[in-house]
Amino acid sequence: MENPDKNDIEFVLSSTRSVRKKLDYSRSISEEDLIACINAAVQAPTGIIGENWRFLILTDKKRKSDIAKLYRQILLEISKTRGIALKSSHLVLMDRLHEIPCMIFVLAIGEPGDSVSEQVGFYGSILPAAWSMMVAMRARGIGTTWTSLLTSKSAEIAKILDIPEGVTQTVMFPAAYTLGAVLRPANRKPAEDVIFWNTWDNLNSRSD
Repeated sequence: MENPDKNDIEFVLSSTRSVRKKLDYSRSISEEDLIACINAAVQAPTGIIGENWRFLILTDKKRKSDIAKLYRQILLEISKTRGIALKSSHLVLMDRLHEIPCMIFVLAIGEPGDSVSEQVGFYGSILPAAWSMMVAMRARGIGTTWTSLLTSKSAEIAKILDIPEGVTQTVMFPAAYTLGAVLRPANRKPAEDVIFWNTWDNLNSRSD
């Protein structure tokens, strides 16, 4: 098996951005692409909960509309209570979310425990799969954004989607093929500014 080009891999990883504009709302995402992305997602590392991930793909118009109303409500509540103006990209997605070709909910069978350790182990066994799916979609020209706000309305979401008790909701990906969206690495702090060597706050170069 040939080794993959690390430059290609690193570019896809570093250019996987939230896409809320330049989306094709009129084109359905193919089942082949969705299955391929989920097949990539389930190769993610897992721990305490094993392969308890599940993916609920929502295309039903009425249910999408109900979800979109909750999303709007949550965003407006956050904007009001925190006193912040929503970005134009958030406003666009909020206004058109009901038109999105599909919503993909990443779920986990089971529930996190009360301790930090249990929660880290639980979510650490599901969120890597969600990230892998987002990267896989980016590589196939599918735009999405990491949406976790809906977990604040998990009871309402469960009712809309018939999700049983004992299943934990994590992120939702509103997904559509992109229309000329240019994805590139973001302006982030370099690694040298966020690495500590051996002890906290030691930003000096490594010395073993």
